[in-house]
Amino acid sequence: MGDLTRQAVWIGSPDDGLTYAENGLVRADRLTATERAMRHTARARAFGKTGNVRDTMAAVGEADDAFADARPDEDPPWMAYYDAAQHAGDTAHALFDLAILAGQDPGRAARRFSTAVRGHADAFQRSRAISRTKLASLIRAKGDPRQAVQIGHDALDEVGRLTSKRAADDLKELAAFAARHPKVQDAVALRERVAATVSA
Repeated sequence: MGDLTRQAVWIGSPDDGLTYAENGLVRADRLTATERAMRHTARARAFGKTGNVRDTMAAVGEADDAFADARPDEDPPWMAYYDAAQHAGDTAHALFDLAILAGQDPGRAARRFSTAVRGHADAFQRSRAISRTKLASLIRAKGDPRQAVQIGHDALDEVGRLTSKRAADDLKELAAFAARHPKVQDAVALRERVAATVSA
């Protein structure tokens, strides 16, 4: 259900994603704290895509509460990826959507993306690159466009030859935000580099 939720959110069907997320929590008593955190995070991301501030924030809070009780030794092997960096990055995505769609404080998402970037080990380069790209997009959209340039270039350095469609989509989003500043030469250069990377 978690995978179905993420896929639905990614393809632009947050209502379907919310249904999958709710189904995944039907027997929450059988889940470990980490599994509950991941599922509440998926709910938050679905709510975030609809711009629903109240329910997104509530779901992020439930995810944080569950993750605070996490005991990795109780988790099934397939949950090993969901560490503090992953939790920060996944919840940041929901908060990113609130900042962009509902005018909420971008600082909440920025802090979590920064935590994810610092915390992801090299084995999770794709996740780190995606968090870095989203952080650059957030700063470009809501902060100083020049401040976002270096983060954007760092993200492109990290992406390298990753073949992830999702990473490519996030880079295209970054380019779209950069296009809002056509007179900022650094932004133009970043947009051109994104275009070259995505088409490579």
